[in-house]
Amino acid sequence: MSTDFNNTYLKSNYLTNLNYNFMNKTDLINGMAENAGITKAAAKKALDSLLVDIEGSLQKGNRVSLVGFGSWSVSKRAARDGRNPQTGKTIKIKAKNVVKFKAGSDLSSAVN
Repeated sequence: MSTDFNNTYLKSNYLTNLNYNFMNKTDLINGMAENAGITKAAAKKALDSLLVDIEGSLQKGNRVSLVGFGSWSVSKRAARDGRNPQTGKTIKIKAKNVVKFKAGSDLSSAVN
């Protein structure tokens, strides 16, 4: 991410006025619309498109990388034995694919 992007993002009136410790999809859309000078509908369409493309790429087993921001990848989690916390009985947990995210250097620097 460039310094200009970081400065624009940090100066966003919408984002600096949030009074809670999390951001949901609506907040992200509103912030995108304000920062990019586009309508909320256009921002929603852009975000939905991004998410669909990331999901589709991960479903194919590809890695998605946004240089400086981070990368998503799919890892296989092996089947394993687990324990039911209520009964203590051993159960079998099936193997599955899990999505991993690794923050990029610019994102890591921005939060530290």
